[in-house]
Amino acid sequence: MAEQKKIAFLVDTEGIEQVELTDPWQHVEKAGALPRLLAPKLGQVQGFDHLTPADTFSVDVPFAHADPMDYDGVVIPGGVANADILRLDRDAVQFVKQHVAAGKPVASICHGPWLLVEADVVRGKKLTSFPSLATDIRNAGGEWEDSEVCVSGGGGWTLVTSRKPDDLPAFNREALKAFGLQGL
Repeated sequence: MAEQKKIAFLVDTEGIEQVELTDPWQHVEKAGALPRLLAPKLGQVQGFDHLTPADTFSVDVPFAHADPMDYDGVVIPGGVANADILRLDRDAVQFVKQHVAAGKPVASICHGPWLLVEADVVRGKKLTSFPSLATDIRNAGGEWEDSEVCVSGGGGWTLVTSRKPDDLPAFNREALKAFGLQGL
């Protein structure tokens, strides 16, 4: 029997757009993989429904102790505060750089691509995001487009991106494909 795939979900301690964490998480679980929550420190992280606090979630592994080689894929949920703070975390940035350098897939939604910009991995990639990131993505060498989901291969790794919670069905479908998981 093949070893169960592990998918890392990268978040900060608060400001996470909850549905962009929980919906892909549930799809990863249903596809038979093991989702793991990575954050700056152990403890709880705070989900939000836009600007309203929602549920809390337990962190499985702090970034400083996470080995990118242990994971078959990465999901980066959005949330303005989550993504803005996350991109300043050196361990999170390094994790993404090493994961991408190993040729492993990444799926990022809404403001999540800010972490990819900071990790300098969008150069030559076509991607989408929340529209306010378009200039940042272009300035980092990416090609931004306004679409429900964008899948960009090339450069030795696959990137799946979407704009907002309404795009989650397409995002989940393409992320599971990129992770080599069977969708439901």
